[in-house]
Amino acid sequence: MSGFLVDTNVLLDIATADPVWLQWSKNQFHLAVSQGPILINPIIYAALAPAFQSSADLDQWLDPVIFQRLPLPFAAGWRAAQAFLIYKRAGGTKTSPLPDFYIGAHAEVEKLTLITRDANRYRTYFPQVVLISP
Repeated sequence: MSGFLVDTNVLLDIATADPVWLQWSKNQFHLAVSQGPILINPIIYAALAPAFQSSADLDQWLDPVIFQRLPLPFAAGWRAAQAFLIYKRAGGTKTSPLPDFYIGAHAEVEKLTLITRDANRYRTYFPQVVLISP
C-alpha cells in the first residue's frame, strides 16, 4: 500500500487554524493530496474527535472524497507493543502504548508516508517510516 497517513497534530492544526502551524500543515496536506491517497485510522479519528461538537461534524470535516479510512492492522498492534517495550526500558512512565506508537506502527507495517510534527518519537521508535515533518 502507499499513501499518506496524516498524524492528528497536522489535522488539528488545520481544523483549529493553529496560529503557528496552520500554514505548514495546510501546505503539506495539499501537497500530499496532489500525490496520493490521504489516510487516517481509528486512532487518528479518536484523537481528532475532541475538537468537534459531534461525530457528524467530524465525519463531515473528514470528507470521504479526500480521506480514506483504514482499519488498524493487527500487525501494527504487535509492532506498537514492541516500541512500547523499548520506551518502558528507557524509563518511559506510561502504562500502555501511546497513540503515536499505533500510528507509527501502522505507517511502518503498511509502508505509508507519515505527515507529522512529532518527528522525534517516530524517528526513535519507527526509523524505517518515511516522514514529512518540519
